[in-house]
Amino acid sequence: MGAFSMSPKRAYNWYISLVAASCMVLYGYDASVYNAVLGSDHWLAYFNNPSDELTGAVNTAYTVGAVVSGFFFGGPVADYFGRRVGMASGAVFVMIATFMQAFAPRGRVFIGIGQGLALTAGSIYIGELAPIEIRGKIMSFWQMFYSVGSFIAYWVNYGCTKNKEKLGDWDWKMVVIFQLLMPILIVAQVFFLPESPRWYCKKGKVDMARASLSRVRDTDQEVEDETLMIREALEFEKEAISSTYSALWKDRSVRKRLMLAFVINAGQQITGQGTLNTYSTIIYKKVFKSSSTIALINALNATFGILFTANATWTVDRFGRKFLLIVGAIGMGICMIIVAAVETETPVLADGSKSESVGISIVFLLFLFIFFYKPSWGATIWIWTSEVFSMNVRAQAVGMASQTQNVANAIVQQFFPTFLNNCGFYAFYMFAGINFLLAAFVYFLIPETRRTRLEEMDTKFGGVNHVEKGGDLMGVEDSHHADLDQTLGDIHKQPYAEQREVAA
Repeated sequence: MGAFSMSPKRAYNWYISLVAASCMVLYGYDASVYNAVLGSDHWLAYFNNPSDELTGAVNTAYTVGAVVSGFFFGGPVADYFGRRVGMASGAVFVMIATFMQAFAPRGRVFIGIGQGLALTAGSIYIGELAPIEIRGKIMSFWQMFYSVGSFIAYWVNYGCTKNKEKLGDWDWKMVVIFQLLMPILIVAQVFFLPESPRWYCKKGKVDMARASLSRVRDTDQEVEDETLMIREALEFEKEAISSTYSALWKDRSVRKRLMLAFVINAGQQITGQGTLNTYSTIIYKKVFKSSSTIALINALNATFGILFTANATWTVDRFGRKFLLIVGAIGMGICMIIVAAVETETPVLADGSKSESVGISIVFLLFLFIFFYKPSWGATIWIWTSEVFSMNVRAQAVGMASQTQNVANAIVQQFFPTFLNNCGFYAFYMFAGINFLLAAFVYFLIPETRRTRLEEMDTKFGGVNHVEKGGDLMGVEDSHHADLDQTLGDIHKQPYAEQREVAA
């Protein structure tokens, strides 16, 4: 095979992963659409020129829905009904809430609920079906699709901004309604995808797990080896720990992972990126006076965000998760220091804006900031979080950990408009200090997880190898390799109807 050849099953694995990653487009679009409409005079007039506090509170309503959904519903829905149902139900919530936002306008809470469901199920689904050697590369598209969502939102907004006189109130309603595109595509495709084999095994449907794996693995031996290791890990977790969410506090290794995941997921949002994505329009208004110029900058920012995230696809499995997080945090911290210095130490023109050269410098530095952010604290946080938890708690733990992003973001978003109004760009020195602290935290406390099997991840956090221990409980001679002849012989002994299901 050539260096760039790909088997049909590997290509299909990429396809199903990208469908699941489309859940992140929902998040990227919605996180950007609120920022986009803040530049619309018609939107501001519709809401009677809301205060800084009300601006923060409206966006916090979304966060409340996402946090409640992620902490209490995302995990149980994905575990009880399956990963596909979790993604589909989240998409349906987003569709309903989009109409509410455009025509009521209400619905920020329901958008959050939908995304809490979809993001939990989607990230787990990719990690559970991706081959170990490219798991990080495939998962990096999760964050890239966030940038795709931002890209769509900002370019739609830019087009509406250029025609705001003709559109009237529709210059912001069009931006909101366009959010329907992706959830419709998700619902149309998701039930044609194979369900997670790990979910099937957890439900005792081993033959259906084999059928799912056979659609994305090239050989029968790969299918049987992976099925065996999943069963071994589940057997150990059931017998030695707990098959329920109680393992979140009973198992010391799981507790440790959960606390680390809470910190780095919250850290992702207080690097400054969450604030930039939500309030870049307000930030740029302190430098530029033209709303179309600001809309264009936001659109270009989203475009470059896709390109910058692509760096994760070739670095995350080559250099590792830890390396990217440290380099990214240091780079972001340096950018924040320079941005603050450039803005605060240069004169203000008579119209309240900055000179063109200063404006270009600030835009360049904030673009450089996302160059460091996207492949590291953007993509890699999701990769690390989705792969470190054992199967018995994965859905619930990922849902809770990922929603600490929204908890942290809600706190910062609530006070940042007032903070920026009172302190100006001096606020960015705070973000610089946070980024340097995060780099130190990762260096001392976060273990490297690349090329580690999901079922053996506990060994990285002071736990035992679930595959080997489960193999001992099952009396398996080689816990990492199945006896293919024996397995296929057992299948052939089954009734014809069951054989057809396995081969499907």
